[in-house]
Amino acid sequence: MKILMVLTSHDQLGDTGEKTGFWLEEFAAPYYVLRDAGAEVTLASPAGGQPPLDPKSDSEDAQTDATRRFKQDDAAQEALANTVKLSSVDAGQFDAVFYPGGHGPLWDLAESADSRKLLESFAAADRPIGAVCHAPGVFRHVKGADGEPLVKGRRVTGFTNGEEEGVGLTDVVPFLVEDMLKDKGADYRKGDDWASYVEVDGKLVTGQNPASSEAAAKELLALLK
Repeated sequence: MKILMVLTSHDQLGDTGEKTGFWLEEFAAPYYVLRDAGAEVTLASPAGGQPPLDPKSDSEDAQTDATRRFKQDDAAQEALANTVKLSSVDAGQFDAVFYPGGHGPLWDLAESADSRKLLESFAAADRPIGAVCHAPGVFRHVKGADGEPLVKGRRVTGFTNGEEEGVGLTDVVPFLVEDMLKDKGADYRKGDDWASYVEVDGKLVTGQNPASSEAAAKELLALLK
């Protein structure tokens, strides 16, 4: 199993002067679910190299078993520091793709032509696509083979409006994940705020929030077995 993980390269939280990036748990938990299952994981980002880590995801109260394991794992840290450039990735070399969230993807990956092309290639080949928390924002401009939005008519989830309000960033983000998915015609569903919730529709796996990252990766894996 060869799995691609795509991380953000964006580190500015709108014009707040604060930093953002990818969310550590949403990378670490899926990374270990996939690696422990024997998958070969390749990491990519728009700029290549070290993706920016959202500092809030590195705070003491955000730590989990997976993030603590990552901090002791030199090989994983080395891999993260050397992500390949997204523009150089050949979708045909991978069996599945997974996008961790964090607020960063709303600015770069959601608008990236390289990401869009990659996702459309995976969808056309009917290969599993996973995205958690803010990462379903990457589907904003992605179309299916019929020219309609990839998420149209499909059961998906992603960071809720209530969760965005809870972190006080409703007016900072370029768009709200829940609203965008509904606008694209998705059958948007959600669980309780901050609780693990995952939707699987065909080969499309989406998780609602950081608590959903491990479960989403397990569902992606199940589609490959």
